[in-house]
Amino acid sequence: MDLLTQGLLGATMAQSGAKQQETRIATGIGFFAGIAADADILIQSENDPLLNIEFHRHFTHSLFFVPFGALIVALLLWPFLRKRLPFARLYWFTFLGYCLSGTLDAFTSYGTNLLWPLTDTRIALNIISVLDPVFTLILLIAGAIAFKKYKHTAARIGLLLAAVYLSFGWMQLQRAETAAETLIAERGHRAGRLLVKPTLANLVLWRSIYEFDGKFYVDAVRVGLFSAPRIYPGESVEKFVMERDLNGLPVSSVLAQDIARFSHFSSGYLAIRPQQPNVLVDVRYSNLPTTTAPLWGIEIDPAQPGRHAQYKLYRDSSNATREKFLRLLMGEHMLD
Repeated sequence: MDLLTQGLLGATMAQSGAKQQETRIATGIGFFAGIAADADILIQSENDPLLNIEFHRHFTHSLFFVPFGALIVALLLWPFLRKRLPFARLYWFTFLGYCLSGTLDAFTSYGTNLLWPLTDTRIALNIISVLDPVFTLILLIAGAIAFKKYKHTAARIGLLLAAVYLSFGWMQLQRAETAAETLIAERGHRAGRLLVKPTLANLVLWRSIYEFDGKFYVDAVRVGLFSAPRIYPGESVEKFVMERDLNGLPVSSVLAQDIARFSHFSSGYLAIRPQQPNVLVDVRYSNLPTTTAPLWGIEIDPAQPGRHAQYKLYRDSSNATREKFLRLLMGEHMLD
């Protein structure tokens, strides 16, 4: 999730394991440890544009890296805190702050390499958005009360409420998946695979992507708290197939390897953007849950197989897009 939420989770985790007089110092240590795993965002290369997305939320987010990540954070903080805490207590707080960083990201739709090096599969449980203000607010309020009152009880209650909210997200996901499966059956399709994920900052409006007969079908599913699910039919796009779409590209070329890396990152939800034949997009993400317009993709030049693909963002922050998103979120009738 976003850095603030990661830091707040780390802070409340550290507070929950602190003695009364340690609560405030544990807050700062836990916050720092909570965001430390995202230092992998600094792994970049001017010569390899895909290196960043390949290693973001990678080994630093693995469960097996937690003891080492916590130790690195403790060693970094030790020169500043050695007169205030024994190293064992410092490590305890950094461990608590760091330990759920990867797990929290695994709950999102973006996912993380939670079980690396056992597997390089990105685990994404799709029960919460990468940015969720309600989840963040729960941790913020709990952490603030614990900090002010020197009470770890508030932090523990906050963590419990955060877990309840994640459970609610799982319930909403089940409702959205059921609605999407019903839609697929009504269309007479048989989905090779189905992905349902929350849209930004809410657990009401979901994006459904399924594969059938060589195409990806994208729809929006609204699951209100007290209303039946509502479907907003969306677009479809032809699935990218290397052997068909880039038949002459050497398999061992730099470009072919980059396409394979991007396909792994996007879990195979890869398509050529119809308006730009030189752009491969990650169909999982879009500015609107009913469209195949990409949030990001790679630009390729098959005529130069020795050159790396270029990673590009295609965010649309126009008023029209925001207004349409809000209309979908509010469950309004859509004519277009």
